[in-house]
Amino acid sequence: MKLKLTSVLHKEGDMYVALCPELDIASQGYTIEEAKNNLKEAISLFFECASKKEKANVF
Repeated sequence: MKLKLTSVLHKEGDMYVALCPELDIASQGYTIEEAKNNLKEAISLFFECASKKEKANVF
C-alpha cells in the first residue's frame, strides 16, 4: 500500500527543516535535498519501529 504524506520545508538559519505534519516527524539538512532525504529516512525508521497501535493512528 502506498501512503501519501505531506512534507513542508522551510529555512531556519543555515539549515533547511523538513516536516511531515501527518506524523509530526521533522528532520533537517544543509540543503533542501539533504533535508528531504533525512525526512524520508526518519519516516522509514518510524514505520520500522512503531507499534501496531501507532501505525494504526496514521491510517
